[in-house]
Amino acid sequence: MIVQSPTRPCHPERCEATADHSRRTPHCLTNHQLEKESSLRRPEANRPPGCPTLNAFFALGWGFSSPARTRILCLLLLALLPTPAFPQAHAQPSIATLHVDTNPRHILNSFDPDQSLGSSIDVLSRAAIDHVYTPHILQEALSAGWGPLTYRNNTELRMAAWHWNDNGTWSDPAHQNGYFTGSTDLATPTRYILAYALRHRGFSTSGDRPIEGPHLSYWKSNPYLTSKFTGESDAFHPQWVVEDLLAPKPVSAVRIQWASPYAKTYQIEYWIGKDALDFDHGPDGEWKLFPHGHLDHATGGTVTLNVADTPIVTRYIRIVMTESSNTCDEHGSSDIRNCAGYAIHEIRAGTLDGAGVFADAAPLATPSPAPNSTQTVTPATPELQPTFTSSSIDPWHSADDVKNDGLYQHTGFDLLFTSGLTNSLPAMIPVTLLYGTPEDAAAQIQYIEKRQYPISYIEMGEEPDGKHMLPEDYAALYIQWATAIHRVDPKLKLGGPIFEGVNEDIHVWPDARGRTSWLGRFIAYLKDHGRLSDLAFVSFEHYPFEPCAITWRTLYSEPHLMKHTLDVWREDGVPRNIPLMVTESHLSANLTGPMSTIFAALWLADNVGSFLEGGGSAFYHSPIQPEPLQPSCLGWATWSNFLSDRDFNVRGYTSPYFAARMINFEWVEHRSGLHQMFPSALAIKDDDGNQLVTAYALHRPDGNWSLMLVNRDESTAHSIRVAFDDIEAGHPATDSPATDNPVTHPLSTHHSSIHDHAFFSGPVSVVTFGSEEYEWKDDGPNSHPDPDNFPRGSSVIANADTIYVLPKASITVLRGRIHHP
Repeated sequence: MIVQSPTRPCHPERCEATADHSRRTPHCLTNHQLEKESSLRRPEANRPPGCPTLNAFFALGWGFSSPARTRILCLLLLALLPTPAFPQAHAQPSIATLHVDTNPRHILNSFDPDQSLGSSIDVLSRAAIDHVYTPHILQEALSAGWGPLTYRNNTELRMAAWHWNDNGTWSDPAHQNGYFTGSTDLATPTRYILAYALRHRGFSTSGDRPIEGPHLSYWKSNPYLTSKFTGESDAFHPQWVVEDLLAPKPVSAVRIQWASPYAKTYQIEYWIGKDALDFDHGPDGEWKLFPHGHLDHATGGTVTLNVADTPIVTRYIRIVMTESSNTCDEHGSSDIRNCAGYAIHEIRAGTLDGAGVFADAAPLATPSPAPNSTQTVTPATPELQPTFTSSSIDPWHSADDVKNDGLYQHTGFDLLFTSGLTNSLPAMIPVTLLYGTPEDAAAQIQYIEKRQYPISYIEMGEEPDGKHMLPEDYAALYIQWATAIHRVDPKLKLGGPIFEGVNEDIHVWPDARGRTSWLGRFIAYLKDHGRLSDLAFVSFEHYPFEPCAITWRTLYSEPHLMKHTLDVWREDGVPRNIPLMVTESHLSANLTGPMSTIFAALWLADNVGSFLEGGGSAFYHSPIQPEPLQPSCLGWATWSNFLSDRDFNVRGYTSPYFAARMINFEWVEHRSGLHQMFPSALAIKDDDGNQLVTAYALHRPDGNWSLMLVNRDESTAHSIRVAFDDIEAGHPATDSPATDNPVTHPLSTHHSSIHDHAFFSGPVSVVTFGSEEYEWKDDGPNSHPDPDNFPRGSSVIANADTIYVLPKASITVLRGRIHHP
């Protein structure tokens, strides 16, 4: 069932009341919205009988059943009534002026909302997929107004393989195991995608929550990072395992139980400093080689190595492997991938006493001593067990490793593209890279193209930084996958790395040249291998705040955080012609109460505005589907735009939903083409210097100027005037078209009087959503917004002296044409 897009024409009874009377295609309202709008309407004592409300009047289309004479009569009568808000007044010194620089050489960004403002779909349960992909819920999901869709690959996040198509072939078909490649045959449409645990993950968790499987065996590194596939010496892609003892412990010996293939050359190191695995803020310290930690011509098996004569106190040890035996693992020699890389059953760090008896520094809860050992080990409690992080994982798995409990599934591509959720626009699609094969990724894209589903971009993998993969390893895989996918279609736009949400550069252990920037080293690798042209965009996630530390003042930091992050990626060497994209975003990576308060609405407006103002290319808000309420450290909330029950039936709307409508239906105009963003400046600050009102200025294809103003003052309204200035030319602006060349230029200070500026003239749409329309009531599982009203709109006949009132804690969009004397 194809669901009607909210931007398409619909019956006049389903037209939304809005202040935009110039719009000729009304938006469709869902049944729930119609019921809500009915409950919100209030009688107006001075409204002529038979006339619509002022807000509803401006939304009526001119091609529907209402008689034109009634509209004209109502217009004449309404024009006689006083404007309900935003009265005109003479200029006063206390009123701040928003200056918009309209010089066409100062355009900050140009974007098409149908390519630049979207939402996302992520992993769901089987039952949730069945509920979400029904006409009513799909229509609700689309009603927030977002354009394109990005599909999130959560299996990579959970360190698992996925079968995008249940039909396919195994590298070992007789045993239904090995490396799986989905079928490109267009036989049965795909509805669900299942995850498969990785047997060769072994002890490695990389600090995350992997999909658990019943058949974990040993850890084995990814064979695609060996010379057989990279074409480079294995020394250029050393594989490693870090053991975190959870607290500093004395270490003088390390026991390793090797599997095949084992390392012939490796070394054992210890960490001096703070968290060795903190790639978000950068590891603070360095790796040091144990005095007896280097080994050549090793022969595998189980070895207990005396790495130091005197114990060294450390929390982390690392085994770095640079030469493989290339002996085959237990699956045999029929597949070269079974004989490439490194494999380990177990690693233990501890000490040796005078008699050579090994004492484990951090015992396992269920220890497995080395063969023929008479040693007994005291079990540890689970929370005190060491953890292990590895450089990579072999994507080998079997049919028995499937997670098919119905609780964790992705949407099949046929269901996704035929449901209407993609909004009739090309979608961003992921391929597995960290835990997949290039053959399977190419087959997935070939299948989608054979179905003639439109693809905008392809994201390669998911959050390699969160899995502690080093940039050179990700880049080596990226090149192999790009080669395979571009054999299918050389025009496809590929990108990554899809960083997990960070606010600063991602720093890792230094390479031989002392470089620590993850993205800088990734870009350098592609350049050095002549493959930068395979990188069509750089994507990252944006989850800026710690979930339990959010206060109202946290809101003030968002524009800086977003713009700073964009600047960092450019400083890392991303060329200006490679777009930057936020492909997942919310307040925090974990649920938090403010996600459903008015805070989230204001943050979202600032998030989108500052991203585009900073030169970003595509922004995707998460998620598009309803989600039930859940408790968090700061109260009950939902990730979603909607208040829904366990069956995903929408019972109300949260503040991000209304912010989305302000962005998508008031500030920008979808299905219209290129918008141009201009600099603006407004000096309204608190005593601590925090900017209380932010502004984002657009010139739209319909000729209107559209200003999105975010009043982040929690308790006070602010009044402003608006001036449009052609700064460099020294004279007021005109409505002439601007150029397409974006040039960042700071807004100059302009000191002439208000009548020397261009200004809004004639009808100006004024639409506001804020704390007066919406307040979240934290009441446990009964939490809900009250009031929960749609944005309120009005229209004013503006001139140079018009003052616009921005209510406390609100988003306001001003939209109209400008004139200069």
